[in-house]
Amino acid sequence: MTNKIDFKKTLDTYRAPRGRFRIVDVPDMQYLTIDGHGDPNTSPAFTKAIEALYPVAYKLKFASKAELGRDYVVPPLEGLWRAEDMDSFTAARDKSRWNWTLLLMVPGWIDQAMFTTAVEQAGVNNQPARLDDVRLRALSEGRCVQTLHVGSFDDEADVLAQMHHEFIPGQGFQMVGDHHEIYLSDFRRVAPDRQRTILRQPVTTGATPGG
Repeated sequence: MTNKIDFKKTLDTYRAPRGRFRIVDVPDMQYLTIDGHGDPNTSPAFTKAIEALYPVAYKLKFASKAELGRDYVVPPLEGLWRAEDMDSFTAARDKSRWNWTLLLMVPGWIDQAMFTTAVEQAGVNNQPARLDDVRLRALSEGRCVQTLHVGSFDDEADVLAQMHHEFIPGQGFQMVGDHHEIYLSDFRRVAPDRQRTILRQPVTTGATPGG
């Protein structure tokens, strides 16, 4: 019998405290990714992105078990979020200005050939509209600050403001890279006030550019 790995339990980076911030060193990881822009609540591209990612993720999971004898639980959906003005996450919350990349982590033993085959198989029946936009890419975040948020996405603003403007500079860090969210709850099925989301921000101790 093949042991099934649950990365939420085995990877320390999927752990975050509620009500306080934790500094973690995130190893390089690889993901299925797909990009988009705009308010996730109203953008059809956001829904179509999710519909494209999961079929590929499950084809890879099944191939890993059948071909390599290595089974695993498909990890939770994640998202990278960026905007020209980072205050659009904490102040006005103008979601129409957000750019995003949805992610599903895949184990390091999954290679490009397996990915290519999985995409082809996912397109055999009822091909997702954005299947051709799915990519396999590495992500290197390094040192990060993260916390667990319980509640609706619109209630994140105060937590992020504290993270961005108090804790991170208070530790001598500057923000780099994208705001990262890990959706431990399926937001399509869980009530907003019960949603559990890891909020992560990569940081650096280097001097501010131009400073």
